[in-house]
Amino acid sequence: MRLRPYLSQLILLCIIAAIPVFSITRLIAADPNDATATNAGPLKGLEWRMVGPWRGGRVTTVTGVPGKPWLYYMGATGGGVWKTENSGTTWENISDGFFKVGTIGAVAVSESDNNVLYVGTGEAPIRGVTTAVGDGVYKSVDAGQTWTHIGLGKAGQISKIEINPGNPDIAFVAVQGQIWAPSDERGIYRTTDGGKTWQQVLKVNASTGASDLVMDPTNPHILYAAMWHHGRTPWFVQSGSTDGGIFKSIDGGDTWKKLAGGLPPMIGKIGVGVSASNPQRVYAIVEAERDKGGLWRSDDAGKTWKLMNGHRVLHTRAWYYIHVTADPVDENTVYVMNVPLMKSIDGGKTWEKMAAPHGDFHDQWINPKDSKNIISGNDGGATITFDGGKTWSSILNQPTAQFYRVVTDNLFPYRIYGGQQDNSTVSIASQTFSGGIGMEDFYDVGGGESAHIAFDPENPNLIYATSINGELTEYDHSNRRTRTIIPYPETMFGMDSKDLKYRANWNAPVAVSPQAPSIIYFGTQMVLKSAERGVTWTEISPDITRNDPEKQ
Repeated sequence: MRLRPYLSQLILLCIIAAIPVFSITRLIAADPNDATATNAGPLKGLEWRMVGPWRGGRVTTVTGVPGKPWLYYMGATGGGVWKTENSGTTWENISDGFFKVGTIGAVAVSESDNNVLYVGTGEAPIRGVTTAVGDGVYKSVDAGQTWTHIGLGKAGQISKIEINPGNPDIAFVAVQGQIWAPSDERGIYRTTDGGKTWQQVLKVNASTGASDLVMDPTNPHILYAAMWHHGRTPWFVQSGSTDGGIFKSIDGGDTWKKLAGGLPPMIGKIGVGVSASNPQRVYAIVEAERDKGGLWRSDDAGKTWKLMNGHRVLHTRAWYYIHVTADPVDENTVYVMNVPLMKSIDGGKTWEKMAAPHGDFHDQWINPKDSKNIISGNDGGATITFDGGKTWSSILNQPTAQFYRVVTDNLFPYRIYGGQQDNSTVSIASQTFSGGIGMEDFYDVGGGESAHIAFDPENPNLIYATSINGELTEYDHSNRRTRTIIPYPETMFGMDSKDLKYRANWNAPVAVSPQAPSIIYFGTQMVLKSAERGVTWTEISPDITRNDPEKQ
């Protein structure tokens, strides 16, 4: 049985409107005063509904609440702010209807009044496919039931927020800034009246923003700010200069001093952590020139520094990671967040990988009263442990996935296809006969996270999907097998574009002919065609790019 063409088109329009977040988390009634609302015509009566998948997406900020081990908050990069009141068993969105953007960079809860929350929008990792930017800071005084926008609307990406533990009206915001160009808003901001007014208390220059900010757990007048000279183009990451570094204030942000004491003068992105059990112990994970990057430690509150371990796993791909957390009880225990979650129990000399439900770690909060109780934010969502990482809560209960694009077939019920960031492609049912759409109703169809997906919509048995670096696969649903059909057999990871036979963007396109679905088209710097399911390929266009080596 097939959907009528016009009905299929209507459903497709509803799905496309949901990009970039495939998982729609709340039904919102149309505003009759909103010119963009669908109140008439053939779409009248349609409503948004959740189809899933319930599989977590990237989370770059998390926090818990001291004394309340069941209460946590997370900020998703495409799904807003979420709250759990049962230690991660279930999560509830608390920002829908209040926030204008879904990208979250920082979440902080006041220790003296847990009802007060500050949220900074704009995720800090400067991805080359980023299309969403933040619109400033939001505040709640009722534990997330309602929110008010309180300023810094041009901040761009916000990396961290610190609240004075004794006064929720005093807060500091680390503004990393706009991704694609320098911005004067980069730096550290302070409010002393709960966000009514803001003062830029630390500014280096328009190219140097704050990648991290930490307050001494024993003295709220002492702060450490990591300043990062950075910028991004689609083909290049600018990271590091002599302008950046670690800055310290001992008077509540009135004045700042740049720390040296052995740190590399040419320095990139930095993450900072202070031990609550010994605030003289300060850790910094540092991006720097060869043999100078890694985990640095100070035992005199930042006066002097020593490189403890320079292993590349600690500071690789710094623009995406570079965060460090000091254990609040044991000064020699420290964590670094990177592709794996790394832990040291000897002050940063040696390290071990910790097991977790997903990889690519961005943030972590440790219960100051129980250091085995941790919430972690990574590319799979937010997970909580009470036994030091031996077991974690589930990531299969957070509909926060980021999907680059979606398509549908013409089956009944129709299925929806898309690529989930840092996860697999998905084919998921639009509805089922069992009362819900569960884990058994979606599966991988090859390709990868950035997938374009193509198939015969009338008979989606053979599915073609792409992924990063020009990967191309064919998935055969009749036997559930996936095979690689890239046009030229070469490994693209670690290769320069100029040295590749076929150059493919992160989002390499694939399509099948509407008239003859057995014909596949694949887009690199030229259009390629295959009529034999990828066994052989023909170049059917010249190089249609600018072919500028400086932008490869």
